[in-house]
Amino acid sequence: MKPVLPMDRLREAFGEALQENVPLAAYTTARVGGPADAFLPVHDLEQLERAVRILWELQVPYLILGSGSNLLISDAGYRGVVVFNRARNIKIDVHHTPPSVWAESGANLSHVARQTALRGLSGLEWAATVPGTVGGAVYGNAGAFGGDMAGNLALAEILHPELGKVEWSAGQMEYGYRTSIFKRQKSKAVILAARMNLTQSTVEEVQARIETFSARRRATQPPGATMGSMFKNPPGDYAGRLIEAAGLKGKRIGNAEISPIHANFFVNLGGASAADILQLIQLAQKTVLERFGVALELEIECIGEWENF
Repeated sequence: MKPVLPMDRLREAFGEALQENVPLAAYTTARVGGPADAFLPVHDLEQLERAVRILWELQVPYLILGSGSNLLISDAGYRGVVVFNRARNIKIDVHHTPPSVWAESGANLSHVARQTALRGLSGLEWAATVPGTVGGAVYGNAGAFGGDMAGNLALAEILHPELGKVEWSAGQMEYGYRTSIFKRQKSKAVILAARMNLTQSTVEEVQARIETFSARRRATQPPGATMGSMFKNPPGDYAGRLIEAAGLKGKRIGNAEISPIHANFFVNLGGASAADILQLIQLAQKTVLERFGVALELEIECIGEWENF
């Protein structure tokens, strides 16, 4: 049942910043997604914290949206308030040991990694090719090329509905493969910022590693509108290998395609619907389970209203 939002109170709280019935496709890397009932851009941590506290008080459903990667938003859209996080400040600390970078949760992770590289600081080379924001990376334990957020995070600044503003270590985040306590429990807590540990290196060495990773990504992953890796790799195997072995590489439904370059990437060829992509997801899961007895687990999250899901 569609929740009835207290629009008058929301307009009173947020004024002209609050927009209504905003299509979300333009805000996701897959370029799909129906309208949000309400859409609220925030530009700094003060605005983000204020918005979340008001939404908690009004008991309004909300989604914190960064780059829109790793998300599949339904064609029906989102029944609640989408808070578009544009809090992007970065501070690099080279005066303490170890050196570190502090970034607000809306900052682009790749941009953060490349800024630290310009200072000759190592540790985030893996992140230079990862789409998404710092907040999303902390939430989902993003990783690539042998690195991940669990290995870099010093402290995450959290706004928690019961605890208030707190700082959590990587240990408190209870990280697993592409998951955290927040992701597992669908927590209402919001990541405000994060401090990531680095090591001293040279600009040349760090840039060389980034270029190596970037070349590998270009050679093995498709360009275009995707959500990133669709499924988690099962223990001892690779989701892409299983989908390819099941004969589904290049399979299309509507304008959605299982990439012929890498079968764990599903591409919007232009005008695909979320329903097209969902059908491909279900086909891959069903076929791989029947052929190999492996239940593929989504790495992405499906958001919004869905039929038959």
